[in-house]
Amino acid sequence: MSAQRQEVPAALVGEIEALYRQLLETWNQRNAREFAALFEEDANLIGFDGSPIDGRANIERLLGEIFRSHQTASYVGKVREVRFLTPDVALLRAVAGMIPPGGSDLNPAVNSVQALVAANRDGQWRISLYQNTRRRSTAGPRPSRR
Repeated sequence: MSAQRQEVPAALVGEIEALYRQLLETWNQRNAREFAALFEEDANLIGFDGSPIDGRANIERLLGEIFRSHQTASYVGKVREVRFLTPDVALLRAVAGMIPPGGSDLNPAVNSVQALVAANRDGQWRISLYQNTRRRSTAGPRPSRR
């Protein structure tokens, strides 16, 4: 069965991309309060190491602790896809790299694949789920030709 995707106005796609950019900007600013404010009250976050954080208040609290105790790298992201699951629910997929503190180049060892699910409640897009997974190469060594 093949479902045809409905054309989504570019402005709506732009709103989801803007939400993602805000997420990266607030991380890069090390602002736990503004970062968490982008999430729904009962949202879920899955960190690069697989650790879950449930709820906006916990996201703010735990990120605040991380920002106070660690010098975090900055994210640079590129959106790969925005897909609307319903008119009020969108999925964004992106790839991201990190620039270490004091550095100027991306560290390819910590590249990641990111996904977020956003919901529009009362005209405000908020993140319901955000997952940041470290990317691993599956290419491996090439077999030799003999």
